[in-house]
Amino acid sequence: MIGTVTMVRLRVGLLVALCAIGAPALAQAQGGSPPSSRQLVIPFENASREGRVYWMGEGSAVILTDDLLALGVPAITRDDRLRAFDRLHVPAVATLSHATVIRLGQLVGAAQVVLGSFDVAGDQITVRARTIRLDAGRMSPEIVEQGPLSDLFGIYARVARRIVPGSGVSTAEMEQGHPSLPAFELYIKGVLAEAPKTKITFLTDALRQAPTFNRARLALWDVYNDQGEHQKALAAVRGVPVESRISRRARFLGAVSQIGLGQYQEAFDTLAELNRAMPDPALANNLGVVQLRRTGTVARASSFFAEATRLDSNDSDLFFNLGYAYWLEKDTMSAITWLREAVRRNTADDAAHYVLGVALQAAGNMAEATREKELARRLSSTYAQWDARPGATSVPRGLERLKTEVDVPAALRVDNVMVAAGQRDQRELATFHLESGRRLFQSERDREAIAELRRAVYLAPYESTAHLLLGRLYLRDGRVGDALDELKIAVWSEDTIPGRLALAEAYLAEKNNAAARTEVQAVLKRDPTNAEAKTLLDRIPAP
Repeated sequence: MIGTVTMVRLRVGLLVALCAIGAPALAQAQGGSPPSSRQLVIPFENASREGRVYWMGEGSAVILTDDLLALGVPAITRDDRLRAFDRLHVPAVATLSHATVIRLGQLVGAAQVVLGSFDVAGDQITVRARTIRLDAGRMSPEIVEQGPLSDLFGIYARVARRIVPGSGVSTAEMEQGHPSLPAFELYIKGVLAEAPKTKITFLTDALRQAPTFNRARLALWDVYNDQGEHQKALAAVRGVPVESRISRRARFLGAVSQIGLGQYQEAFDTLAELNRAMPDPALANNLGVVQLRRTGTVARASSFFAEATRLDSNDSDLFFNLGYAYWLEKDTMSAITWLREAVRRNTADDAAHYVLGVALQAAGNMAEATREKELARRLSSTYAQWDARPGATSVPRGLERLKTEVDVPAALRVDNVMVAAGQRDQRELATFHLESGRRLFQSERDREAIAELRRAVYLAPYESTAHLLLGRLYLRDGRVGDALDELKIAVWSEDTIPGRLALAEAYLAEKNNAAARTEVQAVLKRDPTNAEAKTLLDRIPAP
């Protein structure tokens, strides 16, 4: 439960998080602009440690999110929440630090974060919840509701009403969207399961319990799609009736499966019909993908991708697809223009850097082409293999990116909010994580240091110092290959003597004596009196 000690930690975490966020959120609040009412519900903590109800941590977040939406309050869906967790490289669990939770809420544009716990004793459950208002850093009084486990939906409905009082929506209306409790339990166990076979078993059983529970059909589609079983995925969503509120999404996912099956005309017709009814960037994008994959033609693909970028100007994948389509259409200058836009939005996009490098090479801009292709090789070993093949200036087919989410409202599109947040304070946050990682590195708290530095690199892909520290950490941990990758990027980003020496150490650990000697000699050429370089040179076996 959320007790005194936890509340102290919460206040400390809140202070740390707001310091990490910096001025933007507080300035917005002080400026008097009306705050968003968007809610982010974090999975609840299992305070009783009862193994039989492990699924209720995630289940609590799903139920409460559904109830808030039923009350007319914008709430971040499970899919958006998981995508945000993935972007921050943090586990989607209830035991995160409060600083991380608050930072997550700020990144996804939430006005309020809801977190809590549940305690099960026999057939009774006690639910405790608090909200944190991010604009003011204010915590609510604790909300406590209890009752029999069989009334789980009713208990969370009462919690939702206390979070958002004054709604005229009845409890009966709120619970219309829920299946039977046994089916819901099977569904949550299915989405939480690690093994695909286990997922399928739980989700199939959930549908047997509640044949109209169409959310389980979409979850089954996810599993089958991940396994490349497109026929089974298509069958799963075809079971969603046309009158269902998720029918449009089911038809969209069915079209994605048809693309996987090579049923391009059927997919095109479905996507075009959906796009005529209500345009969406994912629909336009996938129409472009269909055009690229039709045998022997790339006709009009670029026009669909261009439409997608007009509908969503922040998604780097859409700009990559547009630039890539122009390259396949042999419009080199347009390809360069739009691939530049892709890497501007996502500087860690290795494929975009590579294709841009090839296009620049074709346009005669050799210096910039070399730099782009080198960065692609730094980010992934794939491109060195491509360059080693005959006809290395060619770009393979099949790089286009398919979208599997549709109808995410622009105001609620998590990626867009996160891009905007990144434009505001990405550098400041990267510096925060870098300094935290440096302190942890010095304290030899290596695992925590790696996590912090990875966040810094995610926010600032060319931050040389972060790559250097990561390389040293990996080398200290015996992960020589990982160390070499990081140290190469560090030197590429900023050619420093400490970077060269660390890279020499890594080569020496790899027993690549010639490369180690080359790095040390490069240092001594710049600084002939460097004692560390001389000592390291003495350690390298003679050729």
